[in-house]
Amino acid sequence: MLSSCLKKEAPIAKKENAGPVSVTAAKVHMREVQRIVDSIGTLFPFDEAIISAEIDGRVDKVSFDLGDVVKEGQVLVHIGDEEQRYLLLQNEAQMKSAMERLGLRNEKDRVADIAQTPDMRRAQADLFDAEQRYKRVRNLADQGIGSQQDLDQAKSRFDAAQAALDATSNQTRNLIQEVERFRAIVDLQRKKLRDTTVKAPFAGSVKERQVTVGQYVRANTPLLVLVKTDPVRLRMEVPERMAPWVKVGQVAQVSLEAFADRKFEGKIWRISPTVDQAKRTFIVEALITNSNGQLKPGSYARTRIPTEKTDRALLVPTRAVNYILGSNKTYIIKDGKIEAREVKLGDRFEQEVEILEGVEDGESVATSQLPRLDNGVKVRIATAPEGGAPKKTAKAE
Repeated sequence: MLSSCLKKEAPIAKKENAGPVSVTAAKVHMREVQRIVDSIGTLFPFDEAIISAEIDGRVDKVSFDLGDVVKEGQVLVHIGDEEQRYLLLQNEAQMKSAMERLGLRNEKDRVADIAQTPDMRRAQADLFDAEQRYKRVRNLADQGIGSQQDLDQAKSRFDAAQAALDATSNQTRNLIQEVERFRAIVDLQRKKLRDTTVKAPFAGSVKERQVTVGQYVRANTPLLVLVKTDPVRLRMEVPERMAPWVKVGQVAQVSLEAFADRKFEGKIWRISPTVDQAKRTFIVEALITNSNGQLKPGSYARTRIPTEKTDRALLVPTRAVNYILGSNKTYIIKDGKIEAREVKLGDRFEQEVEILEGVEDGESVATSQLPRLDNGVKVRIATAPEGGAPKKTAKAE
């Protein structure tokens, strides 16, 4: 037993060198590309409004609830209107009383000539009578027939009638203003009565209901939240360097996680005139038709905006780039060996990516086995028929 314990194990034979790594390769090439703005955004309703009460009262009817579709002008909530109707009757009675003093019968009538109002006609008649009496007494006094006392009395009555006409004129003007004030009070009270019926300001859907029947509400109490979701707004952030590329009217291709197999299309309709100094981006809005209501505001969306901007760019297959330790690398094949290079990426174009720095046109890059590659690793380029295993191999030159 002791001898067996002391017996050394035979060394494990080293694996033979597996040889060059078989990789597929592609050429770095330059071609003309159409610039595409890729962005991430959020869907928002086209319109959203918190519908609030405009008067105090007790709710006696709520016609819609969460998710219900409403048309413009439909009654959403009704608030008890008994008190408002009584106040309106009182105000209308006060207005009619003042109008009758001016000789107005119809609510829309206005005083065309102040001299034709009843009080003014009476005051003018009194003045005319006092003036004629004064003239007769004065003629008699001039002939020595009438007494000075009668003349003085007639003159006093004439002056009093003149003063009464002036006072009546002022009172009538004040009464006209009073009638206008009553009209304003009546119009305001009618509006309050109308405000007991809360109607939809636009066609949409109920996002939230915040009131119940029997609840006493005050002015500005939220009742419902109404949203319009056809169309929906897609709001996205675009880097400031792409500002010249984005224009109103451009088509935006939109994809959402909830509809992985579908693409939606919108049109740019709003562009922010300023850039966020912290993010160095500006806001762009697109409208997307949503007649069936499938798109829900608040959803996350990816957007691609094809632009009119074209450039010549160095491209490699996307699978030729390996992200490792915070940097992007490609693996250049030279003389059957790998040269790992850190590269700076530009835009992505379907299955290719733009390389801004790190490679040159015509170089070969590995497109497979990237985790196994590093500087100095020997490789051989494998060519394979479409959809099959490598058919033959050729050593990289």
